[in-house]
Amino acid sequence: MTEHLDKRRVQDFARSLFGHYTSGVLTLMVDIGYKTGLFEALARGAATSAALAERAGLHERYVREWLGAVTTGGLVDYDAASGVFSLPPEHAACLTGTSSRNLAANSQVLAMLAGRLSKVAGCFRAGGGVPYSDFRPDFTEYQDVSWRLLYDGLLLKGFLPVAKGLPERLRAGIRVADIGCGTGHAVNLMAREFPASTFVGYDFSAEAIERARAEARDMGLPNARFEVLDVTMLPAEPPFDLITSFDAVHDQRDPAMALRRIAGALAADGTYFMLEPRAATGLEDNVGNPFAAYLYGMSVLHCMTVSLAEGGTGLGTAWGEQKAREMLREAGFRSIDVAAAPGPQNSIYICRR
Repeated sequence: MTEHLDKRRVQDFARSLFGHYTSGVLTLMVDIGYKTGLFEALARGAATSAALAERAGLHERYVREWLGAVTTGGLVDYDAASGVFSLPPEHAACLTGTSSRNLAANSQVLAMLAGRLSKVAGCFRAGGGVPYSDFRPDFTEYQDVSWRLLYDGLLLKGFLPVAKGLPERLRAGIRVADIGCGTGHAVNLMAREFPASTFVGYDFSAEAIERARAEARDMGLPNARFEVLDVTMLPAEPPFDLITSFDAVHDQRDPAMALRRIAGALAADGTYFMLEPRAATGLEDNVGNPFAAYLYGMSVLHCMTVSLAEGGTGLGTAWGEQKAREMLREAGFRSIDVAAAPGPQNSIYICRR
C-alpha cells in the first residue's frame, strides 16, 4: 500500500531543500566577489554594473550577472529607478576589510572541498579516508586566509585573556608551543607581542611550516621557530609553560595520544590552552545548533576523513564538550575550565595537570 504523503510537507521540504542548493550557489558567488575584489570595490560606494566593472577592472557582463545573484540573494541592495547597486555597511563589515568580522575568505571552502567530493564519496563504500596530502595546497591556503583575520582581531585581546593571568605570564617570559600551527600566524603574533617569551610551532605540513618561517623572518622574530612534527611525537623535555592548539585536535590521527603527549610536555604549573568547535557530544543535543550541520559536514568532507586515511580514530569535528572533557581527564588533566570564545562557534578549554 502506498504511504500517504502530506503534500504541504512535501512542498515545504522541497522548498527548503532548494534553499540549501541556492545557499551553496551563493557561497560560490561570495567566493567570486572575494577573489575578484568586487565586494571591496562596491564598498567604496554605490554604482551601476558598468561603473562597478570599471572600478574593479572586470568585464561588465559578468559583473552584471553576478550582481543579479547577490542582489536576489540578499547580499547587495538595488535601486531599480537608478540602476544603482550598494553594499549596506553591515554587510560590508562581514565581506570586506581587515576586521575579524570579515568572513568572505571562508567562502572558498565549498569549492575546495567539492574538488575532493568523489574521493570522499568513494570512502563510504571502500572505507578508509582521503589523506591530508590530497587537500594540499589549497586547504593550507584556505586555513591561512580564514584564520589570519581572526587571529589579528581576537588572539591577543580576545582569546588569550580568557585564561586569567596568561598575558601577564607571557609578558614576563615563558616557553610556549603551538600544536598544529599551520602557517604559524598565531605564533608569530604572540612572539611579536611578547618578546620575553620563546615560541615554537609544530605542524606536519612542511609547506605550512616553510610559510611560517618566512613570515617570522619578515617580522624579525628571533623568539619564534617552527618544526615539522607529528604531535604524537611531541618531546617531554624540556617542558613548556604553555601549550596552545587552535582547532587542531579533533582531526588528529590519534587525538588521545596527542593529548597525552601535550600533558606530558607541560611543566608542573603549565597550562594547555585548547580552542575547538563549540558543540555537544550527543547528536540530539546539537539539533537546533545553527552551526551543527556545518561542523558535521566539514567532518565528513575533511576532518574525519583525513584521520581515517591514516588509520586513525576519526574523532570528528563535532566531538563536543563532553567527549573533550573525558579525553582531557584521561590524558592527565585534573583542572579543566571551559569558556565561550569570542564569536559563537568556538569554545576555549583551559587545562592544567
